[in-house]
Amino acid sequence: MRTKVGVIVGVGLLAALSGPGLAHHSWTADYDGGRPVTVKGVVSKVEWTNPHTHFYLDVKNPDGSLKTWNFEMASTLSLERAGWTRKTLPVGTEVTVTGFGGRAVMERAIAGSIVTADGKALFVGKPGQ
Repeated sequence: MRTKVGVIVGVGLLAALSGPGLAHHSWTADYDGGRPVTVKGVVSKVEWTNPHTHFYLDVKNPDGSLKTWNFEMASTLSLERAGWTRKTLPVGTEVTVTGFGGRAVMERAIAGSIVTADGKALFVGKPGQ
């Protein structure tokens, strides 16, 4: 009986400790490194959240309709260390973003670079930070 309890407790501890190790995933799980994208549009929303910051870009299609892209960036801590604040990328800013497209959602991507309309390059962090 003691052995069974010891095994159950041991398995429970291993399961509890393995959770944090599995929590963070590789960026290649969600994004395709073989599908580079370049998108120009206007920032419509910024989510300053952990574990990664997201911003949304309204992109005008050739037919005049709008398509909203969701871009993921580094963690808020990495961005703050690089000088970002919640005001660095305000809604309404026109930007050109390069990155890698999503595997499941075509209008989702991980940002590799952001350049404002006046040519200013913004730090976005390495994919997966």
